[in-house]
Amino acid sequence: VLTLLALARAGAQVTCTAPKIDQKHVIDHTTGQVAEEEYRNVMEEAARISRGEITQMGLLDINKQDAVIFVGGYGVAKNLSSFAFDGAQYDVDPAVRDLIRKAHSAGKPLGFMCIAPALAAAALGDKKVKLTIGNDPETASALTAKGATHSECSVDDIIIDAENKVVTTPAYMLATNILEAESGINKLVEAVLKLS
Repeated sequence: VLTLLALARAGAQVTCTAPKIDQKHVIDHTTGQVAEEEYRNVMEEAARISRGEITQMGLLDINKQDAVIFVGGYGVAKNLSSFAFDGAQYDVDPAVRDLIRKAHSAGKPLGFMCIAPALAAAALGDKKVKLTIGNDPETASALTAKGATHSECSVDDIIIDAENKVVTTPAYMLATNILEAESGINKLVEAVLKLS
């Protein structure tokens, strides 16, 4: 939501996208427990945040986009990748990997926040992409194992890989409140838009 707000403030037109896949599991956020025998679809849940304006990821035309931004959170770690389950041996959903690679090949700027730089590391590690998840050594090590170069970064800052047109920020990898997260997110959005 903070990303959508920053983009709206900048006057950007936004197309939200998500893969049409089932969530690995559903969490009851009042208890933090897995809701057994409850199923949800990633795209349908993303549509709640985008207020129904969403395109299935595999159908998104990258040529009609100026840039791509991946927000983070458990959805990235559990659904868009297997990072939460497999650690350094993680993989990325094929539709996500394809979108990142197509955007990169087309010279489109890419933004990744929170744990989403794990997606960039897996998809663009062969490009030696420079990124950050903040300062967690174990997570940073998992991303460098994919070929990425990790830089430590404070919650309110960003890392820009100008050559690959990739911008990253730690967001809730470090943020202890919404204001801390917003600071880095705003900077990321501004930098991505400048690169587009």
